[in-house]
Amino acid sequence: MNYLKGFLLIVIAGLIACKPTSKEISDEGAKKPNVVVIYLDDLGYGDLSSYGATELQTPNIDALANGGIKFTNGYASSATCTPSRYALLTGVYPWKNKNAKILPGTAPLIIDAAQVTLPKMLKAQGYQTALVGKWHLGLGTGHVDWNKAVSPGPNEVGFDYAYYMAATQDRVPTVYLKDGLVEGLDPNDPIEVDYNKNFEGQPTGKDNPELCEMMWHHGHNATIVNGVPRIGYMKGGEAAKWSDVDMADHFLGKAQDYVKTHKNQPFFLYYAMQQPHVPRTPHPRFEGKSGMGPRGDVILEADWCIGEFIKTLDEEGILENTLIIFSSDNGPVLNDGYYDDAVEKLGKHMPAGPLRGGKYSLFEAGTRVPFITYWKGTIQPGVSDALVCQMDLLASLAKLTGTEETTTDSEDMLDVLLGKSAQGRESLVIEATTRTALRKGDWLMIPPYKGAKKNHHVNIELGNDEVFQLYNLKEDISQQHNVAESHPDKLAEMLEAFKAIRGENYSKTQKLELK
Repeated sequence: MNYLKGFLLIVIAGLIACKPTSKEISDEGAKKPNVVVIYLDDLGYGDLSSYGATELQTPNIDALANGGIKFTNGYASSATCTPSRYALLTGVYPWKNKNAKILPGTAPLIIDAAQVTLPKMLKAQGYQTALVGKWHLGLGTGHVDWNKAVSPGPNEVGFDYAYYMAATQDRVPTVYLKDGLVEGLDPNDPIEVDYNKNFEGQPTGKDNPELCEMMWHHGHNATIVNGVPRIGYMKGGEAAKWSDVDMADHFLGKAQDYVKTHKNQPFFLYYAMQQPHVPRTPHPRFEGKSGMGPRGDVILEADWCIGEFIKTLDEEGILENTLIIFSSDNGPVLNDGYYDDAVEKLGKHMPAGPLRGGKYSLFEAGTRVPFITYWKGTIQPGVSDALVCQMDLLASLAKLTGTEETTTDSEDMLDVLLGKSAQGRESLVIEATTRTALRKGDWLMIPPYKGAKKNHHVNIELGNDEVFQLYNLKEDISQQHNVAESHPDKLAEMLEAFKAIRGENYSKTQKLELK
């Protein structure tokens, strides 16, 4: 009997010894890398010192570029905000969704709650998922009551935690939401929002310029909040309104807190920063630091925030287990609605670098943006000329995490993003305010488009012309020589490839036949 007891004790002890501890389970889960997407707003190809800027120094972003892969042919899908964010999160060309365009603050959610998204895919692989920062993909199903839970939104498309502003910093409502609820709202001071008609007694930038601390140039002349006139009209919600100069610090704190409290399991964090979008409202610590006015100051502020965020990953012991992807939603713009010295104090700085155009443009500066991947100890530093797009994150991260292939426009570029391959996309359709063009190999083809050749409000060439445009970007990165007439065979090849991708989605009124 004693022998049997002894034998059972040995067996039980062995089973206990073989059972993994909670720490071991946690360590096993931690083997899946965290994924962080740091997404800036209107940052140009030439705005970083690692991409050639000489008048601005961005040491913290440069550290990512110098320690990871700096892509010279990295693209947003679009030359404006909402479509690029749609493509990044869904892996779908935004021109396939007629609602994927710059949205008012009251627009409904444009991502179908049933479709595949990047956070949903990672969540299915055991990831915690979070959004901190700008959303601008719509909320609700129509008229939004900001005094109740707003749904559907980020939580319904895959984010476990979402802390965000509804649209943009220059649009009402000027409040933060946490998981669909306006933060700090006083129920006795309800929020009212209207994009067509002002509320009685509410001052506006148009009628009350004496109340503006930042003067509007075009479009931004409605309700004044914190001395800044906005797009749209808002009444109430005083206790919930954000402080513009504290916004960068506020979002940074939320991102840092999330990392600290979710570091024991793999997480996906979409850290969507607001800089350097208008209104540019640097914290006093950065005011005047660039010598270029608020636009330069907020780029320095963003760089500092990123440095502090990376420092948090390091201090929490997870930097070496975190894949960081850095990019911008579209190219640069100087005067985008306010007089803020962005033009007057530009000096020798070239926000687009050697590229032509900018935000809103089909020329290269509209969609070719800084694009960096960093994974300490895993990615070997280098520069890649491979063609990659933010839309490819869905398929690439699916491969990284063991998800079966998803049927979207996203392409698996994992080896390229990790620096193991130089073979990027064969082609990419880029978009600017519903107009599209084709990048394929070293070439860019822009079909004929009617309309103004330049947006004179922002002083940016749009890429419109009555004839086909064809550029060899390897020989002519600044797009000064349209070679469509001298290369008819290449133009015909590009046009057929363009039609093959676009199918019936291109405008039926547009003549896409070569003469």
